Amino acid sequence: MRIALDAMGGDFAPEAIVKGAVLAAQELREDEEILLIGKEDVIHNLLREYGYTGSNISVRHASQVIEMGEHPTKALTQKPDSSIAIGYGLLKAQKADAFCSAGNTGAMLVGAMFSVKSIEGILRPSIAGFVPKLNGGLGVILDVGANADCKPEVLEQFGEIGSIYAKYVLDIQNPKVGLMNLGEEEGKGTVNTQAAHQRLKANKDINFIGNIEGRDLFNDKADVIVCDGYTGNIIVKMAESLYDILNEKGISDPFFDKFNYEAEGGSPILGINGNAVIGHGVSSPRAVCNMVLQAQKMVASNISERFKKNYSV
Repeated sequence: MRIALDAMGGDFAPEAIVKGAVLAAQELREDEEILLIGKEDVIHNLLREYGYTGSNISVRHASQVIEMGEHPTKALTQKPDSSIAIGYGLLKAQKADAFCSAGNTGAMLVGAMFSVKSIEGILRPSIAGFVPKLNGGLGVILDVGANADCKPEVLEQFGEIGSIYAKYVLDIQNPKVGLMNLGEEEGKGTVNTQAAHQRLKANKDINFIGNIEGRDLFNDKADVIVCDGYTGNIIVKMAESLYDILNEKGISDPFFDKFNYEAEGGSPILGINGNAVIGHGVSSPRAVCNMVLQAQKMVASNISERFKKNYSV
């Protein structure tokens, strides 16, 4: 297994990325490798500085960097030797099993759509987020930012994609799917959510339990939470802020500690030909480590191939 990691992406790159890779390497098996992509001399110097002497990390030179504020499409076109462009090139050529970056989110999405591309049959690839549950587990919420507006058929497919991910990556058998809405009643919501409810209800491939409200986010009512990217992004950012507020007040609690973005390290892009994870721009070494380990779990579960098999004609 080879996990490509953008060493130059993120507000604290390359130091935080390389340090996170060193932490992750300690958790990998002998046959698993992290491929750091970026300025070769800089990466090697940092590996020496951090005392890394193992064999689980290798380096691939990239002479260019897509900065956080650059226009995604223009940057990928004008910087073919950037760490993000090379990472997706390796993923497309199957020379890497997963690609992770805490760099330019837009470039990560554009690269996913136009390099490795969507799996045939997937209407809209989505970014998934994770929701801590009071019972100790995790739920998955999608979309959380890739698709601000979604048609009913796209929301229905999010329920399918989320169910497959929850089953094979989160190990939840027969995951419960809930549609985030402004009321539990079937007739509640916008024209889109009302239509999506009917489609989800009629879908025999998922365990749809109906509408859920914001107060159901952290209980065990639903394992897969379906919403458009506009709603999902607000929910995830608000959840992250709860951790920040409690941390500022000096309050520590095992449940709320899971709201820390570092806990999972990143958000997977689901529905593309390969495994890609987008990290937070302010990713710390711990977050980078967990992002790599999340990618490891995705590869081990063969999730991308499971999506292909599900939507193959």
